[in-house]
Amino acid sequence: MYFTREIGPGYNEYLNMEDGAMGTCMDVGLLVLEEGQSFEFHEADKEIALDLLQGSVCFSWGDHQAEASRADTFRDNAWCLHAPKEMRVKVAARTHAELYVQKTDNDRTFEAHLYTPEEVVVQRAGSQGELMGCMRREIKTFFDYESAPWSNMVLGEVLNYPGKWSSYPPHHHPQPEVYFYRFDHPHGFGAGFGNGEIYETRHNGLSVINHGFHSQVTAPGYAMCYMWGIRHLPDDPWRKTRIDDPEHAWLWKADANEHIFQEEKP
Repeated sequence: MYFTREIGPGYNEYLNMEDGAMGTCMDVGLLVLEEGQSFEFHEADKEIALDLLQGSVCFSWGDHQAEASRADTFRDNAWCLHAPKEMRVKVAARTHAELYVQKTDNDRTFEAHLYTPEEVVVQRAGSQGELMGCMRREIKTFFDYESAPWSNMVLGEVLNYPGKWSSYPPHHHPQPEVYFYRFDHPHGFGAGFGNGEIYETRHNGLSVINHGFHSQVTAPGYAMCYMWGIRHLPDDPWRKTRIDDPEHAWLWKADANEHIFQEEKP
């Protein structure tokens, strides 16, 4: 399922666990602040992650505070604050700022951490040798089961180059996932495949994937960056699980496209 909403100042709610959260078991929102404004979170039962998408802010949590700045999701790596339940987290805007917010219930407590641009794990995938470069992308992971087994969720970003595919070949996993989209041009667009549906993706749109194979593509000329969040299932955490669509699994072969555009023999 894919949807958008009108964005205004403050916390813009997309998913709410009290309303079912479309099966994702997570709260998801976009926090928009203007210079001089601030917003505080204090969750009694939920861990929270705040991914800075653009702007300059001051994060405050517990006895700590730190300044963070990001031009946008395309030119800079991210800052992401991950905090446990019962901890007060405050965001004070130095400029116009926008942050992706993701929460889920978690009985465990853990030490809060601010992931800096230097810490973010970046995987550059889809080289020219893979499907003629059609899957070129950057996969950024803030935390997952391997790095933060105390968390009940996963959060990262994918930088989808113009005209390229990601989350490809089509695959699925039993854990629910959300994608929150940003484009380098607000009028940019792409397409998503999930839950047996095809939908147009736009700036600040959200897709909820809770069954079936899924993949993404963006239109030529428009770069797309999407936040990807996964909720671990009880006794079945996401461990980089990937179940490929058997119809398209052959695309992983090194010579998958060698038969195309062969030079003519003399």
